[in-house]
Amino acid sequence: MSRKNVLIMGAAGRDFHNFNVLFRDNEDYNVVAFTATQIPNIDGRVYPAELAGKLYPDGIKIYEEAELVDLIKKYNVDEVVFSYSDVKFNYVMTKASIVNAAGVSFRLLGADETMVKSSKPVIAVLAVRTGCGKSQTSRKLVKILRDAGKRVVAIRHPMPYGDLVKQKVQRFATIEDLKTQNCTIEEIEEYEPHIALGGIIYAGVDYEAIVREAEKEADVILWDGGNNDMSFYKADVTFTVVDPHRPGHELTYYPGNTCLRMADAVIVNKMESADGADILTVINNTKMVNPNATIIEGASPLTVDKPELITGKRVLVVEDGPTLTHGEMKYGAGTVASQKLGAAEIVDPRPYTVNSITATYEKYPNIGILLPAMGYGEAQVKDLEETINRVDCDSVVIGTPIDLGRILNINKPSTRVMYELQEIGANTLESVLKAKGII
Repeated sequence: MSRKNVLIMGAAGRDFHNFNVLFRDNEDYNVVAFTATQIPNIDGRVYPAELAGKLYPDGIKIYEEAELVDLIKKYNVDEVVFSYSDVKFNYVMTKASIVNAAGVSFRLLGADETMVKSSKPVIAVLAVRTGCGKSQTSRKLVKILRDAGKRVVAIRHPMPYGDLVKQKVQRFATIEDLKTQNCTIEEIEEYEPHIALGGIIYAGVDYEAIVREAEKEADVILWDGGNNDMSFYKADVTFTVVDPHRPGHELTYYPGNTCLRMADAVIVNKMESADGADILTVINNTKMVNPNATIIEGASPLTVDKPELITGKRVLVVEDGPTLTHGEMKYGAGTVASQKLGAAEIVDPRPYTVNSITATYEKYPNIGILLPAMGYGEAQVKDLEETINRVDCDSVVIGTPIDLGRILNINKPSTRVMYELQEIGANTLESVLKAKGII
């Protein structure tokens, strides 16, 4: 019987994981190509032979998703596997229609096919959209577990933008580790907060190999999810974060709606800054979709280290990149702080952008007057720095999870906006962990 020709649509994360757990060394399938989108500078690479296994001695080439139909014909594809996240339902079905019209099957892989079982208890932190507040939820969970005497190791959703072989298993325990492994801004934003708390975080490409290493130094594994993807590990407790600033998205995005349905507990975050009707919409939708989930009401109160750099000033607001781009948020923590503290003006950065930052606005025209902290590689980091320094403003408001001033040489005063999860009411992260027997 001949092997089935498979093409995997991805964005350098879920696609590699799906290949590793289901297709690698599986003689029923022949993966002919990956396609890439969402993240810049992924296409044109090769998933290396060292990671691809014995069936792929030359590795597997990665193409632009725009070439999808041509690739189906070129490689006589039998089945296309959709393997990336944070997209609308109609987006997924449009891709399915394109694939079906080209004559082949379209497939979404489920939890049983893709989740690795750990020998240690696993807590998964998911969300219905990018930018809901997974990171502060993860940090709070780490503190609760450590206070309970547990050795907790976090494992982060993949961001394999560099040398994939070197990134097979990555362990970060110090700031120096971030420099040694040439992390992008996107990676530093996720890894550094765990390190700052004295924690350990793993990431990489081969997530079974990663968890086997993490298990050696952990009592509990914390899956710190990316985008709105499902967990790569079978979880003992699943927390899913929803965002009342984007009411209704919990019902219409893939796989965010799946994450909502899988949740043991749902955190309604950012309640302090959301409209009451939108909060009610999100809660009612959650109860409709997952009536058995515990609902935790939460807030993300802001702190600003130098508020005098905002009040009465013309400010440039820099927000988390993915949250503004494919996350589709119209504002973030930096915007909220600037409005609350009475900034004279939020300056539009678009007349000052250069190179890849200009291209980002062309691809995502609805970003508006905020600057996404794009940093997928050294060249883009330089473009971000040059853009910030070209903007005519009094000061820079940094709403990203890390201090960009440590990475960039910013030629004007800057202030950081920070935020942590604050639970409201009787239902808490800790009460859920106790009810599930984790602590």
